[in-house]
Amino acid sequence: MQVTFKLFATLMPYLPAGAEKNAVEIEVKPETTINQLIDQYRVPRAQVHLVLLNGLFVTESDREQPMQEGDTLAIWPPVAGG
Repeated sequence: MQVTFKLFATLMPYLPAGAEKNAVEIEVKPETTINQLIDQYRVPRAQVHLVLLNGLFVTESDREQPMQEGDTLAIWPPVAGG
């Protein structure tokens, strides 16, 4: 199934080849969870701070939910600044 995978800021280097700007369309197996996708692309979980699935916040405990065809997963690292 096809999903859109977006990484922001310091996580962008973890995007696979073919990514444009901060996003890429990827093929994943049905029932792939958010955490499985994070692990597949070796995104350090300690750097996964804000997770949105189709624009809705996903708690850490809900990252084991399977993704669906056409979903958009967006991930931000912790942000510092002032």
